[in-house]
Amino acid sequence: MKVRAAALGLIAPLLLGAAEPRLVPDVSSTQIEIAYSFTGAKLLLFGAILYPGGRPPKPGTDIAVVVKGPLEPVLVREKAKVAGIWVNHASERFRSVPSFYAVATSRPLSDLVSPRTAAIYELGIQDLLLSPANGATASERGRFEAGLIDLKRRDGLYAEHAGAVTIREGVLYRATVPIPARVPTGHYTAETFLIRDGRVVAAASRDIVIDKSGFERYVAIAAEDDPLIYGLAAIALSLVLGWLAAVAFRKLR
Repeated sequence: MKVRAAALGLIAPLLLGAAEPRLVPDVSSTQIEIAYSFTGAKLLLFGAILYPGGRPPKPGTDIAVVVKGPLEPVLVREKAKVAGIWVNHASERFRSVPSFYAVATSRPLSDLVSPRTAAIYELGIQDLLLSPANGATASERGRFEAGLIDLKRRDGLYAEHAGAVTIREGVLYRATVPIPARVPTGHYTAETFLIRDGRVVAAASRDIVIDKSGFERYVAIAAEDDPLIYGLAAIALSLVLGWLAAVAFRKLR
């Protein structure tokens, strides 16, 4: 009996895992190239939900898709008016801020998960862990976080798309996430969460690379590998263009 109980204890987690659905996600493009004519793109995320036994349960399954860009340190400065002049008054440094964040859901996030679950999985812009580094008070940190998020929203780098995920017959899903023209380059992740009864029951991710191409890529590599030569070339190009503009202006006179 003890041996049988021990065996059941070992296989119980496997049986429990087999009883949960599984996600098979994919993206329309795993690599997005940015050229001089890049005006943005639309990333299609789609996939299937595999259920134990092959039969989907009753209606009530939701999907949330999160596209997140590389983390970066950010310094946020706050300006204040001193003697009639706007100057930098205070600042807050954040250690790991997603350079891009977009979440698409089948319904509004507030209807899908509890605040605790949203915080655990960072579902929603307000639940991002921005890792402040200066040790400011809670009120100061909240003010700077709100300012940072507002700046990212205005640049189109942070967005929430409620109702952007469609689910067909509880099995197939798809979502379209806009990628703005000013998106940073780097390695991105596209995470898909299967949500049921307010609980995340399955998750899967795919990697995406956004990089420059053509002449922009050559300039970026040159600036990183040979900053001195790049700087001298930029100065020389500026001088030549200025001289040509002066010559053209004299001829027009």
